[in-house]
Amino acid sequence: MSHPLSGIVVVSVAINLPGPLAASRLTELGATVIKVEPPQGDPLRSVAPHWYEELVTGQDVVPLDLKDPASRSEFEELLTDADVLLTSMRPSALARLDLGEILKTRGIALVEIVGHDGARAEQPGHDLTYQAEHGTLLPPALPLVPVADILGSERAVVATLSALRQRDQGLQGVHEKVVLEEAAHAAAAGTRHGLTSPGAVLGGAIPAYGVYATADGFVAVAAIEPHFAERLTRLVGGTREELTRSFATRPTAYWTAWGQEQDLPLVAVASPGALPTTEPVSAAAAPREPPGPLRPASASMPRHRTPGTRP
Repeated sequence: MSHPLSGIVVVSVAINLPGPLAASRLTELGATVIKVEPPQGDPLRSVAPHWYEELVTGQDVVPLDLKDPASRSEFEELLTDADVLLTSMRPSALARLDLGEILKTRGIALVEIVGHDGARAEQPGHDLTYQAEHGTLLPPALPLVPVADILGSERAVVATLSALRQRDQGLQGVHEKVVLEEAAHAAAAGTRHGLTSPGAVLGGAIPAYGVYATADGFVAVAAIEPHFAERLTRLVGGTREELTRSFATRPTAYWTAWGQEQDLPLVAVASPGALPTTEPVSAAAAPREPPGPLRPASASMPRHRTPGTRP
């Protein structure tokens, strides 16, 4: 992997999820990241320790109480070589840090992650509330993936690249803002435009695009393109009833091996939290035709360093 941000120093005071996700990605791109945490640590570490360790790999983690004068001086020392400051807090909390003059005089770009903007800037929120407002939940189930946080973190990476580019062009006081509620709005475009909402084209209307029970689990099939849909229809079935009946006759491993043999987009559905496997299942024992005659049907449509050092 290339390291286009080699030589760039990012100081992050962002805790929880979006900020650490963005900082981890910046580390992967070659930036030196110094993560400043409160004395009690990042809450993410207590609830998801393995993910936390994954995200801080290659970073220097420095616990500081920014309300303490001595810690504040140490923090300002960390900013000496910084190119970017990454934050994730309410605007009023950032204002209390009183960093404007330091950032300006040292030419440090600010990338600020916030929940809301405008009149709602001080309103608290988290991924769940952002998703709830934009229709990506099916109550009462909770989301399996923190979509707003993840998309927001990627937007923060882009914002960092934009900030560095602006600074290279001679702009002063560069400030990029990433709004998580806006990220949730973007993530909800599929449901908003009738593509992925329940019953929509990719929400259950096409039998060839769905999840089916097997003899011992589930498979996901996404035969959208006409040549995939025709092949699935010819070999397994074209209606939901035909597909349901046929997939239930064999175990998941059989169908994933058969799908590879037939060059179809068909995979096993992993249980939440299970480690995915990229190892192909051997198709040697899988026949090219599924069991049982079926009548033809028409196709339906993620090393520690010391501060200031370079990677």
